[in-house]
Amino acid sequence: MNSPIQRHQSGPTLSRAVQYGPFVFIAGTTADIKTVDCHGQTLEILQKIDALLATCGSDKSKILSCTIWLADMNEKPLMDRAWLAWVDPNNKPARACVEAKLGSADTRVEIMMTAAQ
Repeated sequence: MNSPIQRHQSGPTLSRAVQYGPFVFIAGTTADIKTVDCHGQTLEILQKIDALLATCGSDKSKILSCTIWLADMNEKPLMDRAWLAWVDPNNKPARACVEAKLGSADTRVEIMMTAAQ
């Protein structure tokens, strides 16, 4: 594949999205507003992902795979409520959801995904 690599919203440690060929890679994304619960953080993250996918000429119907990390697996129903309201019901991606120690004590959820363009 001789496609150019396009990087979006690059910072000192990562790019929020990377395009290569027909693929879009979305970096692990967390909420900026940490005072809300897992459901609220998930809603914010999914809005950010919508914007990143649009920047790359894609959308949620083209998500191929998704990894979700939760600080506490007991909060999975809160995350799932936001996810199920957002995900394209006819184009659900392969998905994993695991519990992990996240970057800060008030980060409840982090989402990373790969999509087609």
